[in-house]
Amino acid sequence: MQMLRIVGLSVALLFAGSPAMAHSGHAASGFAHPFTGIDHLLAMVGTGMWAAFLATKRPSAAYLVPLAFVTMMALGAAAGFAGTKLPFVEAGIVASVFLVGGLAAAAVRLPVNIAMIVVGLFAILHGYAHALEAPGSDTGRYVLGFLLATAALHAIGLGLGMAAQRLVGDFGMRTLGGLIVAGGAFILAAH
Repeated sequence: MQMLRIVGLSVALLFAGSPAMAHSGHAASGFAHPFTGIDHLLAMVGTGMWAAFLATKRPSAAYLVPLAFVTMMALGAAAGFAGTKLPFVEAGIVASVFLVGGLAAAAVRLPVNIAMIVVGLFAILHGYAHALEAPGSDTGRYVLGFLLATAALHAIGLGLGMAAQRLVGDFGMRTLGGLIVAGGAFILAAH
């Protein structure tokens, strides 16, 4: 019954964002922005889930991996605000969904420092994309909002990952990772 709840919540998260709104240039609040794009939502929840999996062997992964994501996301936003041109941003964001979902689905255990680098590289693209969609005013509050939302989505992923590990072990993590990958396929099909 518990696994059914986890899968149900995961499916709800997969479809909570709308691909049509993922990068429409809307001036939503910074906090709301990551929740309105399924690509961002899945990558951030997936990062938290994978961090939970890594934390079963290395507890510090539970905070270091998400912290690396948020830190590098802020750096990516700074690059966007500075006018830096980054190539393949949208493709990299979609790739991040497949990567974190695939790492969780395959139960890949990387050293924490390598995991931080992996998620950090993709986080730069997420932050950059958020910066390009920032409203013309109050950008500081916008950035703070999307960084806080990212941390909240990581916490949701950590909670899902820890619950899945506790209830059904690696199978739960593999299932959740598979759902993230399926969400990535949904994104590609919708574009």
